[in-house]
Amino acid sequence: MAELARRDGARSPNGAWSPAARAAAGPRAAGRREEYELLVEAIYEGYLLHYGRPRLIAPSEADLGLLAGDQLYAIGLARLVELGDTVAVAELADTITLSALAHGAGEPELAEAAWAAGATAVGWGPAEDHRRAKQMVLDGHPGALEAMRTCFAAGPTGPAPH
Repeated sequence: MAELARRDGARSPNGAWSPAARAAAGPRAAGRREEYELLVEAIYEGYLLHYGRPRLIAPSEADLGLLAGDQLYAIGLARLVELGDTVAVAELADTITLSALAHGAGEPELAEAAWAAGATAVGWGPAEDHRRAKQMVLDGHPGALEAMRTCFAAGPTGPAPH
């Protein structure tokens, strides 16, 4: 999965950094960048199996895709627990919840912004503006999308790590 992110230039089709590359580029992942990239990529692929277009798994039935997505969530989060990174576990659990709420409200852009902000928090650590933006999503605040976007604006901007 980490190879998928590198092969695709660590950027999504719209040119933004992939969540995995974003998280792995941060100082909290120093010394374990490839492992963080793989873990976040697995969790993000789980999300895509639920709401997007998965890139690695083509389930024959929708229910099997949901089960595979759940398994990828669990594998990635469990490995982060093994690494002792409960901050990353909490941020990614929040990201999964916020993206589900955004999709439920018909706001896929908000879901993607939540992933970018969540990945930034995994790589750089949580920040107060991100905590406020998460609460705005939970409250259904109309400014939640812009608040999430500002959370990751200061994240990585240079070439993708390899």
